[in-house]
Amino acid sequence: MEEKKYCEGCGAPLQTEDPKKIGYIPNSALEKDTLICQRCFRIKHYNEVQSIQIDENDFLQILHQVGDSNNLVIQVVDLFDIDGTFITGLPRFIGKNPFIMVANKIDLFPKSTNERKVKHWLRNYAGKHHLFPEEVFLISAEQKIGLEEIAHYVANKQAEQDIVVIGATNVGKSSLINQLIPLLKGKKEVELTTSRYPGTTLSTVSIPLSDGHHLIDTPGVVHRNRFIEWVSPDTLKLIAPRKPIKAKVFQLRGNQTLFLGGLARIDQVGNTNNSFICNFSNDINIHRTKIEKADELYKQHVGELLQPPSKEEAETLPPMTRHSFKVNTDTKKDIVISGLGWITIDGE
Repeated sequence: MEEKKYCEGCGAPLQTEDPKKIGYIPNSALEKDTLICQRCFRIKHYNEVQSIQIDENDFLQILHQVGDSNNLVIQVVDLFDIDGTFITGLPRFIGKNPFIMVANKIDLFPKSTNERKVKHWLRNYAGKHHLFPEEVFLISAEQKIGLEEIAHYVANKQAEQDIVVIGATNVGKSSLINQLIPLLKGKKEVELTTSRYPGTTLSTVSIPLSDGHHLIDTPGVVHRNRFIEWVSPDTLKLIAPRKPIKAKVFQLRGNQTLFLGGLARIDQVGNTNNSFICNFSNDINIHRTKIEKADELYKQHVGELLQPPSKEEAETLPPMTRHSFKVNTDTKKDIVISGLGWITIDGE
């Protein structure tokens, strides 16, 4: 029986029959030294992505395998979207295995950010979900910040264990692993497929290390309440920040509205005065108007003045849903829109 081959980029079983299914590779490409599926090839070379869903039962089975073996688990979260990328049900996936938390994208925050306070906040956040990481690291996989610290910790901590990396879609797991491979003395010729699109890794990808153990990437956990799971690749390029965030401050007096492109809006109801500090991608156009003009403004200018998304995409997205908040004057409050950013409100 011919040995089954797997894509070295996303871990999918390779097949030559159906170009629309996971793991398709042309027959001619099977003779190459590095085997990657057509989907990974197009992501790597053309920045194109095909929307492919893996079966949910297969997905859960992959994650449960993590807890059935002896592993050191690295949970990766997105510092720009903690609520949307934190896996609250992590214990049922990893069992009694030890784990560390790696918070990616610290490069999006000002250099003056107090990292000690951020780590303390993350530990408290995890503790509220009955999760207690052995260590917390702040990194940027893209800018190669904090990676040697992780490699040093893992090398000293790891004994008879494989290293399993787990996290939500699009948190930077594969990017992190690509940077760790040479630091942990893995196969340098192995390179996982990375992109800003969710769901790039479709199965577990195991990279052998020099000590006989493996560094393992897993498919991202899908959280449907995040914006990145709903928008098009073009919009995702705009809402997923790649550079440090420049907070924009708006003073709202009375009944006014802030539009976050055409994706969300926040209405200030009543004759109150508030400061709204907006922390979103620099590519999202934020526009202020009066509440009585907001509905008409959206109808006329979504996809133009109010963008992203495009006018065509706006027609395909679910309608906006109203949520109400009451903010007291004694403390600042954050309203988080998962996968998009957050607004800090100060005032009445």
